[in-house]
Amino acid sequence: MSKNLPEQNKNTEEVDVLVLFDYFGKSINKVFNFFLSIFKGIFSFFIYALKPLVRNFKLIAIIMLVSAILGYVLQRTQREVYTSQMLVKPYFDSKYQLVTNIKYYNALINEKDYHQIEEIFNLNEEEAKQIISFGINAGPENENDKIVQYDSFLRSIDSTRAQNISFEEFVENRSIYSGDVFEIEVFSYKKDIFRSLEEGLNNTFTNTYSVKKMQKRDSLISIERNRILSSIRQVDSLQKVYINVMAEETSSNQGSYTTKDGMTFIQERTKTREYDLLKESMQLREALGELDAQKVEEDVYFDTLSSFQDTGAKYTSIWSKYLIIFPLASFVLLCLGFLFRNIIRFISRYEA
Repeated sequence: MSKNLPEQNKNTEEVDVLVLFDYFGKSINKVFNFFLSIFKGIFSFFIYALKPLVRNFKLIAIIMLVSAILGYVLQRTQREVYTSQMLVKPYFDSKYQLVTNIKYYNALINEKDYHQIEEIFNLNEEEAKQIISFGINAGPENENDKIVQYDSFLRSIDSTRAQNISFEEFVENRSIYSGDVFEIEVFSYKKDIFRSLEEGLNNTFTNTYSVKKMQKRDSLISIERNRILSSIRQVDSLQKVYINVMAEETSSNQGSYTTKDGMTFIQERTKTREYDLLKESMQLREALGELDAQKVEEDVYFDTLSSFQDTGAKYTSIWSKYLIIFPLASFVLLCLGFLFRNIIRFISRYEA
């Protein structure tokens, strides 16, 4: 009896292993069949979707050919559109007025109020009607420009809040007002009108706020300039005093004298700060020069970095390529039509 127990245990283990392999085999088959059914479903869907296209190939080809011909004809009848760009750098926060005025000009064009356009840009009626639209975008900038703006932004907010704003978040959430350089873009039917628009655009930078900010800047520069000039006069006065002291000491027998007993005494020279005064005078004059340079560099409300070209470039867009757009649109509409037809047939034949 005891000799049969090991054999029974061995047979039981072999049966358990076979059952386990059979279980794993069935599980693998289920997973394989699951993915196979998904693949068959996707394949069937594409076949079902392509079937009406294959059946109606001639109709689709004819419609797309007609659409291409119509698109070509329409494309040839469209007027040529020209564009030109102008780069400007506003000062004294005049960029806000610039963006507002660009929106205002587009509103005038949309409302066909060409009389206002004529007065703003000093154009005649025919020229005013040639302008299609205005656009404004952030000017070209490199990674260093973005880093400088990011550092300036961090210094302008609370340090605790600044720790939670990454450079990527700052760049992603910037608005058009974040930059210092702006690109003004104009679209027109006339290719040589862009130079005529510069004078009118230049007048858009001036507003009451910018004028007051410039006057305030000039007043602060004047106050600081007077303070520096006063300090320079004081330093120059001290330098003259030290020079007189040194001249008197030099003329008084080289600063030494001898008694009757033959003993020589050297008179101690007065300590002066000629070098310190010279250094301070140079620093004050350098600060004065920086103030004058700042006023010279920013004495206007904007600088034109790049003017409009004399002749605009032809504007091309994929949406104006009717030779391509019309056939593609026709094909998409046909596909949607076949899809809706099959859905309607399925619903009408469906029985719960």
